[in-house]
Amino acid sequence: MRPISAPQHREFIAGRSSASFLQTPGWASVKPEWRAESVGWFRGAELVGAGLVLYRQLPKVKRYLAYLPEGPVIDWSGDDLEAWLAPMVAHLKAQGAFAVRMGPPVVTRRWSADQVKAGVADDAVRRLGDVSPLERSQDGACVISQLHELGWQQQSAEGGFSAGQPQFNFQIPLVDADGASRTEADVLAGMNQLWRRNIKKADKAGVEVAQGERADLKAFHDLYVHTAERDHFTPRPLSYFQTMWDALLADDPDRIQLWLARHEGDLVAATIAIRVGTHAWYSYGASSTEKRDVRGSNAVQWAMIRDALAAGAHVYDLRGITETLDSEDPHVGLIQFKVGTGGQAVEYAGEWDLPVNRAIYKAFQLYLARRG
Repeated sequence: MRPISAPQHREFIAGRSSASFLQTPGWASVKPEWRAESVGWFRGAELVGAGLVLYRQLPKVKRYLAYLPEGPVIDWSGDDLEAWLAPMVAHLKAQGAFAVRMGPPVVTRRWSADQVKAGVADDAVRRLGDVSPLERSQDGACVISQLHELGWQQQSAEGGFSAGQPQFNFQIPLVDADGASRTEADVLAGMNQLWRRNIKKADKAGVEVAQGERADLKAFHDLYVHTAERDHFTPRPLSYFQTMWDALLADDPDRIQLWLARHEGDLVAATIAIRVGTHAWYSYGASSTEKRDVRGSNAVQWAMIRDALAAGAHVYDLRGITETLDSEDPHVGLIQFKVGTGGQAVEYAGEWDLPVNRAIYKAFQLYLARRG
């Protein structure tokens, strides 16, 4: 295992059917507060695995948390993960890492939309884990078992120093169980009646959806700030989205898209989509309060789903959901919006830490605890 160049990394990702956009070389430019390095696993001269490592320095000392968000991109299906992870840890330790954090892109459980909906309706159910899954992944169970044996520690899925990634996502499969592509009619039929009605309502109201350019990011951001004020979250600055746009487009001209839904000239919804190989993501979204009745959010999502289908994507990923199914929890509204698409709730293996220097790692945990 050794460092690789951004072009090598980019070529490797391009040859994969799917990889997280957080493991593309372009993502390094989106996180300038972290030092970045592309690393590769070689079998002879052949590059067989790759990872984007983000190094976050501890205050006042040259020791780093080495973070591989939703990565690395290796073969997770075998029963000898140590052969992959040991050389990675050795390399990162030599770079000054006091701990390694990674997020294996491995699914452990899936639930159908109907199961999630029934869980929300059941007063006895509080969390997704209380519901028997549609599927348990043997590969996922094998990965978790091996990580425990190798001394890795599973982390909470909540934010903190690493800005951790969601463990639970909601996804719409765009291929069937046999790998055949679903049609638009198939996907639409899988949605609930409210989603189908809202898509028709937007069309009847004259909502027009089109892709935007970099110059339209300002309009997206204005609506996004409005959404943040309404929904009580802290918005990212416009410069973040401009940097993301430039960095991801430099990797691949089809990597990132801006979608804009307008009604009678007014911007009513806007979203950012990302695609790597056969995996398409809904990454950020914004919507107006004044014209919610024209259902711009449903219209723009349907346009993105249709585009993902046309591009040959196998999955449309609506990104994170919380595990709560408590009907009184304010996060349930977002889950219900996503469940209406008829997709699946998906649990990943989560994020895992390996302490390299236990004393510094313990101090790091105390630092996090004090930060609350």
